[in-house]
Amino acid sequence: MQSTSEANQRIARIAAHLYPPISPGMEGSSNLGRVHCRAKGAAPGFKVAILGAAGGIGQPLSMLMKMNPLVSVLHLYDVVNTPGVTADISHMDTGAVVRGFLGKDKLDEALTGMDLVIIPAGVPRKPGMTRDDLFNINAGIVRTLCEGISRCCPRAIVNLISNPVNSTVPIAAEVFKKAGTYDPKRLLGVTMLDVVRANTFVAEVLGLDPRDVDVPVVGGHAGVTILPLLSQVKPPSSFTPEEINYLTDRIQNGGTEVVEAKAGAGSATLSMAYAAVKFADACLRGLRGDAGVIECAFVESQVTELPFFATKVRLGRNGIDEIYPLGPLSEYERAGLVKAKKELADSIQKGVLFARK
Repeated sequence: MQSTSEANQRIARIAAHLYPPISPGMEGSSNLGRVHCRAKGAAPGFKVAILGAAGGIGQPLSMLMKMNPLVSVLHLYDVVNTPGVTADISHMDTGAVVRGFLGKDKLDEALTGMDLVIIPAGVPRKPGMTRDDLFNINAGIVRTLCEGISRCCPRAIVNLISNPVNSTVPIAAEVFKKAGTYDPKRLLGVTMLDVVRANTFVAEVLGLDPRDVDVPVVGGHAGVTILPLLSQVKPPSSFTPEEINYLTDRIQNGGTEVVEAKAGAGSATLSMAYAAVKFADACLRGLRGDAGVIECAFVESQVTELPFFATKVRLGRNGIDEIYPLGPLSEYERAGLVKAKKELADSIQKGVLFARK
């Protein structure tokens, strides 16, 4: 026979399913007050905000985060189209409570109390557009959003996707420093798509399942700054010089491959959303206290002489618990590292100068 507590929990879950929440300011004329019905029926877990939730990356990212059992509350923020995305995703019968927030005046409300903030906001790449072309628009967007984070959830883990990541992460760091809230362990540039692509492309060459392949990708998140360490692939594998050239070039230019294939209709949104959710899940497992959660990310680092660099990091309750060194590199990778650092240094400086002006 069920205990009273179990019965109450079951009733709460039923009520939650029958009367899902809708976002503040979007209740309409209903007297049901759906925004309050699920408060006691929400699944245990973490509170996550997605800034830019109505965009090309934001929509599939929001859907996939709604499916994550570690998420209890999911806040969707954007300056356009949030009500429709929120209504659509809130109908999914998973545990997370979804709330939508529309417009700049709702930013603080969307961020208050969050454990993890994911930022895909910004304009996408178009044919012929480099990541530097995106800079002036996306840099301003990132600065505004990070100012909101510093006000409302300064202890949140921040996953920054907005391109160019090599510059936007330094911008975010400067904003947090100015606000007195900067914790380098909690700011992570998401480079997981480079790892996802590397795993996929290497698996194709080796004839393996991509899920059984692990390729460390270090450096940054644009062009030659993306450096796959093929000498450290797991399972241990050897490649011909031709295969190394082919794989490195394709991994570095995977984004351009998608932009050109879509012929003006967008950039890498679906695979980016998948990679972002994979990385966000790792961060949440770290927050939960899981052991051995290791992924690549673009973070403040002393691995090289550069202030920011992507390497493998171990994630924990406070964000980054450990940053791993590069390990032994092949001659090809050492040459690639020199090229990567030169371009990366310029991108980092560009972000710092923007934030300080």
